[in-house]
Amino acid sequence: MDKYLLKDLSQNLKGELLFDDLSKALYATDGSVYRILPLAVAYPKNAEDIKVLVDFAYANKVGLIPRTAGTSLAGQCVGPGIVVDVSRYLTKIVSLNKEKRQVTVQPGVVRDELNQYLKPFGLFFGPNTSTSNRCMIGGMVGNNSSGTTSIQYGVTRDKVVAMQCILSDGSEAYFSSLTKKEFDAKKQTDSLEGRIYHKLYEELSNPDIQGNIKAEFPKPSIHRRNTGYAVDELLKNNIFGEDSDEFNLCKLLSGSEGTLAFTTEVTLQLDDLPPEFSAMVATHYKTLEDCLADVAPVMEHKLHLCEMMDKVILDCTKNNRAQSANRFFVDGDPVAILMLEVKAETEEDLEKQLELLLKTIAKSGLSYASPVLYGDDINKAIELRKAGLGLLGNMVGDKKAVACIEDTAVALEDLKDFIGEFTKIMKGYDQSAVYYAHAGAGELHLRPILNLKKSEDVVLFRSITTDVAKLTKKYQGSFSGEHGDGIVRAEFIPLMIGEANYQLLKRVKSLFDPNGILNPGKIVDAYAMDESLRYEVDREEPEVKTLMDFSDSEGILKAAEKCNGSGDCRKSHHMSGAMCPSYQATKNERHTTRGRANALREFLTNSQKANRFDHKELKTAFDLCLSCKACASECPSNVDVAALKAEFLYNYQEANGYSLRSKLFAHNTRLNALGSKMPGITNWVYKSKSVGALLKKASGVAPERSLPEVGRFNFTKHLKKHRVKRTDLSKKQVILYVDEFVKYLDIQVGKDAIELLCKLGYDVELFYGESGRTYLSKGYLKQAKKLVAQNMERLKDILNQGLPIVGLEPSAILSFRDEYQRLYDDKEQLRKLASQSFLIEEFLAAEIAEGHITSESFTDEEKTIKIHGHCHQKALSNQKVTFDMLNLPKNYKVTIIASGCCGMAGSFGYEKEHYETSMKVGSLKLFPAVAKSSEETLIAANGTSCRHQIMDGTKREAQHPVSILRQALVI
Repeated sequence: MDKYLLKDLSQNLKGELLFDDLSKALYATDGSVYRILPLAVAYPKNAEDIKVLVDFAYANKVGLIPRTAGTSLAGQCVGPGIVVDVSRYLTKIVSLNKEKRQVTVQPGVVRDELNQYLKPFGLFFGPNTSTSNRCMIGGMVGNNSSGTTSIQYGVTRDKVVAMQCILSDGSEAYFSSLTKKEFDAKKQTDSLEGRIYHKLYEELSNPDIQGNIKAEFPKPSIHRRNTGYAVDELLKNNIFGEDSDEFNLCKLLSGSEGTLAFTTEVTLQLDDLPPEFSAMVATHYKTLEDCLADVAPVMEHKLHLCEMMDKVILDCTKNNRAQSANRFFVDGDPVAILMLEVKAETEEDLEKQLELLLKTIAKSGLSYASPVLYGDDINKAIELRKAGLGLLGNMVGDKKAVACIEDTAVALEDLKDFIGEFTKIMKGYDQSAVYYAHAGAGELHLRPILNLKKSEDVVLFRSITTDVAKLTKKYQGSFSGEHGDGIVRAEFIPLMIGEANYQLLKRVKSLFDPNGILNPGKIVDAYAMDESLRYEVDREEPEVKTLMDFSDSEGILKAAEKCNGSGDCRKSHHMSGAMCPSYQATKNERHTTRGRANALREFLTNSQKANRFDHKELKTAFDLCLSCKACASECPSNVDVAALKAEFLYNYQEANGYSLRSKLFAHNTRLNALGSKMPGITNWVYKSKSVGALLKKASGVAPERSLPEVGRFNFTKHLKKHRVKRTDLSKKQVILYVDEFVKYLDIQVGKDAIELLCKLGYDVELFYGESGRTYLSKGYLKQAKKLVAQNMERLKDILNQGLPIVGLEPSAILSFRDEYQRLYDDKEQLRKLASQSFLIEEFLAAEIAEGHITSESFTDEEKTIKIHGHCHQKALSNQKVTFDMLNLPKNYKVTIIASGCCGMAGSFGYEKEHYETSMKVGSLKLFPAVAKSSEETLIAANGTSCRHQIMDGTKREAQHPVSILRQALVI
């Protein structure tokens, strides 16, 4: 299409229209196996923008592909037309009617954020997907989402009261419940809406059509069903049957995947908040058959949750940093676990329900363990199950658990036999499948393990899907339970409901959208399920050389390809965790972990340059990455964008040169060493309004930033002054790592650490060394690699003696566990380094736990402390160690701020073009939490950048936890 047409369209929108190569690449994929490059990406600001887009699509025969979070597993969110992303602007909660328990929202409202808003009113929206912290109501309606709670609260279709829509001719329509009289009046109107009612009445009044629907559609008892358009649901009312319900076209629009109308507002029916008291029984099984046999009997109870995880999923959680701690309830090595939750208004009623459930479990005798979980432990178990989808992407290599038959739902009484036959089909293909999800609803997410880069596996992709479709039809099940038809299953709709019913669906589509502009290629006239795949089939794998070692992912390209599009990185700052801070500040897809991984995958795969990293689009994608490493732990697939960025920067700068500012920041330790020779003059220059301003301007530092003071101190001499002979042999010999930040910028922290350790009776030795953090952050990998080799040689004796190395600055000491592992060849020495390196809080918390340090050595004075944890600590360690350490004094009241990233991220927050984003990130969580703390409250932050950011953002001085504990010593 002529770009001038797109430019004209852009000028007619209140929102934005992007058609650059990077934006199109980012929206070419979703959470599915498909890749279709769109024509453009639109961010409409209001309904008028959508009308403009509809008019443009009509005039130019272009498709509109609606998109919210873009986590679709079936390919609903990709297409060759204009992707219309409503997640940026159409995000308002329009109104709440407490009496009717109804809420009206725009389609970009996030499900969990809606429930946060509703909670004070005692209400919530029941359907609950595993993506609930980023999925949006528009997408839930489009897919008729179900989730873990459907056995108690129903599916999205059950909750949609009304929808405000733009039809394919640009007209507006409001769909809601209609009496017979109102229905008759509607179908007489001379409009597209009127023609829709009139023609639907003609079609569905036909007894033959009704008979075909009832005979061929999935069994009515299966409440998870998205096979085609829900014309069967339109028969359940007083227009077409004996049912007393009123006619509501929202039943049809729910699950229609944006192919019939474009939704601008949705009114939802809400429920009262679930009962207060809850318990979960996690039954463990040695065989899948035993697990499935228990589903029907336990479902006789009033369960709020009946979810299953199999061994494949459970094994994936072992190596996931965020989820390994949530495995606490797993006993042994089960083949499958059922998670059964009961709820009650009183503790007495809960215990009665629990007792009856446990009797049923004991009666069957099929499970070998049935631990009972309460309180937050239930949430941890649910998070483990929720992470299942993303964790499947963590398989190393090209073989993946592929979403194609993962959405089958059958009647509960058919589940065991269905799975038995399914297993035989998979064995016939020499396949091991993944089994997990919603057992209580008769739906298991079943996935074959395939390499869709190979033609033989693409053939299997179609063959397996076809065979399982036929099996599902045999049991009169739904082939699309909650994830929709999209591209992957739409081809099979004629098989699932019969050709006559399929022709009916085509007539429905033509009625609503005669020109085929609304999400074409989905549900009817579908794209081929084995074409437009994310990867070129039988391609010659691109050779991408890197300086860092990415062999753990079989190379950097496959490290990027681990991203499966699940979109965990799109959660906002209202949710827990830190990923992804730049997206939380900008709401731009290119600033997500997914966006950066997708961009890197696209250009490394398709580049024709000798240096495949040499693309300005990649520079744009990585520009706002703070290298916080939240993605390394919070992304279920452990896509470590910080590592990808370091390698990208190195290669890009090798091709395009290194800027003066990058050199200054990379070699900052050398500059600090020079400045420390005359710290008085250096700090005067930094603080000077005139000279300091010139220095900032010349170096590209934001004028609003204060520069850190440098100092000079003899730590060796200070150690000699405080060192004591070790009389208690239970106290270990400790190597205190004096890194580049402690040596020149955080001298008091180093002094406090020496005094604290010595007074507690530890034999302290010092190791001086630059960590290489500044080199890593600016992509100076050659220098970093050389420094790593030097440090490893100097640490050799310490490592061979097995001595603990204790560090103060998280970004420095934790690089020993992280980046050093990619920059040195001796894996045995690296293993020792990782196992012997500790944050000082980790070391002291372990010593406290072993009873080597007690509260008797510390003050009884009362103090309140709030902790902000460094991002690298959250990703590579945990914040609890800091909490445990500061809780040692008897009367210290300690809490951890749910603060996410501070926004400084080393040099990032100093750079003038990044200052605004840096402060915005800090303003999301950290600054407000600090600002509402009393002046007497101590703010603890172990990161040097974090402390600086807190000072610049709140004018409050934060202290390193070691300094706070040192001040509490009374010995």
